[in-house]
Amino acid sequence: MFKHEKKLFHPVGVERPNPQYAALLHEQLGGCNGELKAAMQYMAQSFRIKDTEIKDLFMDIAAEELGHMEMVAETINLLNGHDVDYRAVPAGEIQTHVVLGLNPGLINASGYSWTGDYVSVTGDLCADLLSNIASEQRAKVVYEYLYRQIEDKKVRETIDFLLNREEAHNQMFRDAFNKVQNTGSDRDFGTTKAARMYFSMSEPSPNNNPFSDPQTHQPSFK
Repeated sequence: MFKHEKKLFHPVGVERPNPQYAALLHEQLGGCNGELKAAMQYMAQSFRIKDTEIKDLFMDIAAEELGHMEMVAETINLLNGHDVDYRAVPAGEIQTHVVLGLNPGLINASGYSWTGDYVSVTGDLCADLLSNIASEQRAKVVYEYLYRQIEDKKVRETIDFLLNREEAHNQMFRDAFNKVQNTGSDRDFGTTKAARMYFSMSEPSPNNNPFSDPQTHQPSFK
């Protein structure tokens, strides 16, 4: 069960309308590393988790991601202003101006629709946690790119908050992964000598390369 509280997870604002940037920001609404993808992935993964603490973690973060999605959508609304005008978006996504009436859409910055194919679920907790760690890292990178392309201080404040929450989720998933080490796929495979071998395939190797002599400098994956 979910409950909608009529307030944003964190306040948002803009100094002035900027429809072109609104198109860019759609990437974090309906893109492959966006907030909807994260919410649906963590929720879907949680359905079969037996560890109640980790199950709650997945659902709590999924719920927060929906709150982030609401923040992104409201920021897009403010950036678009109040008038439908294709000329305000000289390049990039114009679908919201000709199809959606400026309603923030479940699309990426190029206008392609969000798809469930973005969601990764394996049923293996270790694999899903590693996928989520990578998802948070990628989302953080996208927000960093978006931050650099806007001078609006209020928009930057919103992005800075969201970027730091991605970092927080990243660490939470890392802590959860540490808890389930040596279970699932982390236990079933990688137990033979072949799992610890390293082959140097780059010849000639740079001088002082710690990996150049696998017999004496074999990297440790313990």
